[in-house]
Amino acid sequence: MTIRTLVAADQLLVRAGFRQILEAETDIEVVAEAGDGVEAVELALRTRPDVALLDIRMPRRDGIEAARQIVDAVPGCTRVMMLTTFGIDEYVFDALKAGASGFLLKDTPPEQLVDAVRLVAVGEALLSPRVTRSVIEKFVSHSSYDAAMRRRIEELTQRETEVLRLLTRGLSNAELARALTVSEATVKSHVAGLLDKLGVRDRVQAVIAAYESGLIRPGADR
Repeated sequence: MTIRTLVAADQLLVRAGFRQILEAETDIEVVAEAGDGVEAVELALRTRPDVALLDIRMPRRDGIEAARQIVDAVPGCTRVMMLTTFGIDEYVFDALKAGASGFLLKDTPPEQLVDAVRLVAVGEALLSPRVTRSVIEKFVSHSSYDAAMRRRIEELTQRETEVLRLLTRGLSNAELARALTVSEATVKSHVAGLLDKLGVRDRVQAVIAAYESGLIRPGADR
């Protein structure tokens, strides 16, 4: 399977560098490049890539709004990865709330960029879990709890709730399987079930839901 990718950044050198890295891989193809947020949305709708790499800060339309529109327009089709210059960008949480599956620094080593695209393409989206979680904690700690999401979480089975708690620690499927003493296939089934019940698209959104509902409290022992 070839992972069809869109790269959006206002700096030509950034786009060219990402294209060179990604297209050196036999299973990744860059199907479109965009220089701003408006163009990114238009090209995403036209080409329907598997993964869209969006710079958070772009002219005409920023990456957050572009991510929101892409996720809304092609649900379940295109997964969005945000690009940022800073480890803890003030807009990262807004990007995750908009539906992004994670974020990467622009100076991420080539091998990590490639791994990230592959992970996002198959839905294992909680990248740089410790950093991502710290961003989620930082922003959710200042917001009120979501009662509707809390009700959805209360409908999870005991095992699904256990899986969700482990997801907030950034565990992979293999790590979840070891922690629960089950097969990876069973883990995938539990994850798929809780994502469906919560009405979220991937693990990052599930982690956000766990915090917003109050199931996990910032800084608390998981």
